[in-house]
This record gives sequence, structure tokens and C-alpha cells, in this order.
Amino acid sequence: MPPVPGSGLAKGLAVTLRTMTKKTVTKQYPEAQPQLPPRSRGVIGLFEENCTVCMLCARECPDWCIYIDSHKETTPAAAPGGRERSRNVLDRFAIDFALCMYCGICIEVCPFDALFWSPEFEYAETDIRELTHEQDKLREWMWTVPAPPALDPGAEEPKEIGAARKSADKLAAAQQQEAGE
Repeated sequence: MPPVPGSGLAKGLAVTLRTMTKKTVTKQYPEAQPQLPPRSRGVIGLFEENCTVCMLCARECPDWCIYIDSHKETTPAAAPGGRERSRNVLDRFAIDFALCMYCGICIEVCPFDALFWSPEFEYAETDIRELTHEQDKLREWMWTVPAPPALDPGAEEPKEIGAARKSADKLAAAQQQEAGE
């Protein structure tokens, strides 16, 4: 049996009318801010004091969107006859969010906890060239990074803390024994 002409149009209008009578679930974004889940990923924040310019984040980034510039500074010897020390000083740390795919590899490989996920997600720009954010902007986002979740009180103590506690207890016992003698 051939379809009746206009039956497809009638079905489409029926779906439209059915949908129009239901309550909408759309949130009006700029006026109503979304409730983000805890520890949600938005943008990457930089804690400069922890950055040692080891370049691991830039090397491991699959998009090569992290730009780091640094220079070496030498500090004089701490004691006479000692040798001078040199350390890297961060000059520029920038992330191009037009290239970033938010994989989080840079945060995972950072051995000094200098990079963190911030839940901030409102950083749109009208020009794509302005999506390269320098260290001052990345530092601002550190204020929005939530505190890490609390440890489970029922979990067992980490081995490192247990070993440190044992050695501290032994040292305290030895000091008490010396004081008693």
C-alpha cells in the first residue's frame, strides 16, 4: 500500500506538538550557572613556586601546546670552599588552549605538583590568538582549584608514613633512654 501524501509531514507535526507541551529541561546558561561535579576539569592552573622547569610537561604533551622559557642562575657557595650551585628560573610558562585537548598528561607527569585542574571554564576569547594564556593568567586560576578530597578514615596508613613513624618512634625512644641515663 503506498504511503498517503503528506503523512510524513503529519507525523513530524505530531512529534513537534507533543514536544511543545512538555516542560523544558534546558538551563539558561549565562543567567543560571551550572552545578559542576566536584573535581571537574576546566582549565589548567600553574603553581609557580613548585615549578622547577624540568620540562616534563612540555615534552609529554601530545599537542605541544605548552611553551616554557627559562634561564640558569648561579648561587654562591653556602660554605667557604664549597661550589657554586645553579638552578633553572622560570621566565615564561604559557599554554595554548586553542591546541590543548585537555588530556591531563601534563598534570599527571609533573613530579613537583606545579600543575592542577581548575573547574574554571569561562575563558572564551573572540580571537583564537588570545587563547594562549601566560603564567599570570594560569596563576590566577590556581585560586579556583579545590582542595584535594579528604582521605578515607577507614583506609590503611600509607607505607611511607608508617615507616617514618617507626623511625621517629625509635629515635624518640633512644633520646628518652639517653636522657634517663
